[in-house]
Amino acid sequence: MPALLPGAVRRVRRELGAAVAVACLCAGAIGTAARAAWSPCQNANLSPSAANAGRVDAATLCLIDRLRAAYHLRPLRANGELRRLAARQVNDMVSWNYFADDRPPGLTPLALIASTRYPSHAKSLSVGQNIGWGTGPYATAASMVAGWMASPGHREIILTGEYREAGVGVAPALPPLLGQELAGATYAIEFAARRF
Repeated sequence: MPALLPGAVRRVRRELGAAVAVACLCAGAIGTAARAAWSPCQNANLSPSAANAGRVDAATLCLIDRLRAAYHLRPLRANGELRRLAARQVNDMVSWNYFADDRPPGLTPLALIASTRYPSHAKSLSVGQNIGWGTGPYATAASMVAGWMASPGHREIILTGEYREAGVGVAPALPPLLGQELAGATYAIEFAARRF
């Protein structure tokens, strides 16, 4: 069973932020059908580096879309604004030495998305965020998504049917406060849906 980093899980609709955190991940924690659904994703087992971060981002979204398909949910469209926000989230966690749902000084995922062009002209906005980190073999997209699926709060966000778009960010480093001696990676994925 994976060890999970303590963190709050908050479901988001309109006015709330959502985020969750995963520390150690395990592929055996998800069902056989879901595991089979994501096997075709290219680069799912790459160890993240500065040179392959974009491929790991794409593999993470591919795995999530395969899982959503296994549960009869529509795939998520990659969104550049959400991807830039997710990348900024992981880079800030590493450089500012924190690991939390809210960015200092307490900006929620909803506030961060609302500060971009993403919600322009939308009547309502739903957002969700999963964050996580892993070391060694647990730093791959496959392990990260498996860990998220093993956690009820993360899984709920991934399998929320209302989300239509997503953006993934991965940094091939950990915030120093985690005190890890092994190489690792920090992940964030932003989920969102706009209604016009």
